Amino acid sequence: MTRSTEARGDSTFMEQILGYAPGELDGRGAGWTAREIVQQPALWREVARMASTLSEEHVAFLRPLLDRRGLRIVLTGAGTSAYAGEVLAPTLRRRLGHRVEAIASTDLVADPHGCFAEDVPTLLVSLSRSGDSPEAVAATRLADQFLTECHHLVVTCNTGGRLCREHADAKSSMVLRMPAAANDQGFAMTSSFTCMVLGILLVLTDGTADEMVDQLATAAEAALPSIDERARSLVMAGYERFVYLGSGPLQGLAHESALKLLELTAGQVLTHAESPLGFRHGPKAVLNDRTLAVVYVSNDAYTRRYDLDLVEELRRSIAPANVLALSAQDGGPGADVWHLPGLDGLDDVPLALCYALFAQTIALHTSLHLGHTPDNPFPAQEVNRVVQGVTIHPLG
Repeated sequence: MTRSTEARGDSTFMEQILGYAPGELDGRGAGWTAREIVQQPALWREVARMASTLSEEHVAFLRPLLDRRGLRIVLTGAGTSAYAGEVLAPTLRRRLGHRVEAIASTDLVADPHGCFAEDVPTLLVSLSRSGDSPEAVAATRLADQFLTECHHLVVTCNTGGRLCREHADAKSSMVLRMPAAANDQGFAMTSSFTCMVLGILLVLTDGTADEMVDQLATAAEAALPSIDERARSLVMAGYERFVYLGSGPLQGLAHESALKLLELTAGQVLTHAESPLGFRHGPKAVLNDRTLAVVYVSNDAYTRRYDLDLVEELRRSIAPANVLALSAQDGGPGADVWHLPGLDGLDDVPLALCYALFAQTIALHTSLHLGHTPDNPFPAQEVNRVVQGVTIHPLG
């Protein structure tokens, strides 16, 4: 994809990269999901432009907060949005020097007394593709109820959502709107996930990191054909279980990768996610000869050593071909450390965004291979794109 390609993804390019005849993806109920995977590098550049041109009002809202000693930052969302918070929290802790926690909005709503037990100045960062999730709206209201001082950064892809409407003009709130194309029309969050992660990283750390985003987007564009080729070959191998492993920010990506495959296959494929060190402590029991273990290798030199230790161990436990290590650096143990060029020197958060393209693509191809429709893998609506049927109970 070139810089001039529209964010929605040129259809010819999309079908060339994903290996389907023109119109076939739409005919098989996968057109939206496929486009929303391929368009992401172009959207990341849009997010970078947005972050670098924040209004003076937005800067005036954030800067004094981030300069305050003792500020607590809580990243919250449900499902994929919760995992986006998990990707961000470790890096934000290091770079901001604040207490930063990723707490799912489902946990905040179910146990507000525990989650808000400490009444300290708090910035609640709410992530929501639609902004209409019942828990997303309830979490912000509960935070205001429990905390003496709570500020809100609402990050959403839907300007018409309840979360956006409630906080657009609130004095203690800032709304960060993602590009319109990031509001995925497919069932699963793809563009929305990576754009919200990148947007928060840039806005809370360095909103002028154009060089980093250009490096990331360029590398991802170049990697898309090989990502698709590898994903297709793995799907044809007939794995029945997928294990995703990552440390630090990449553990959040592992959780999201497992969820993406579970969603798009309508629960037909067994998935699991863990950290490389944690995997040895019981979860390793999931391995069998029909398991693919995917290790997201960190760019942090210290963490990377633990990741590669587990790669070696896994290759002694199961067939080496059943272990795939994605790495931004060339070399490493065995013949199947998959080097994605152009990502050297990046923090693990932007690295996670490129790795996410692989997780999304393998979920797409697995869904199609099993006869599902990725744009709507639950036609009987057993699971909905925006969660429904949740009763928010009043506090006693």
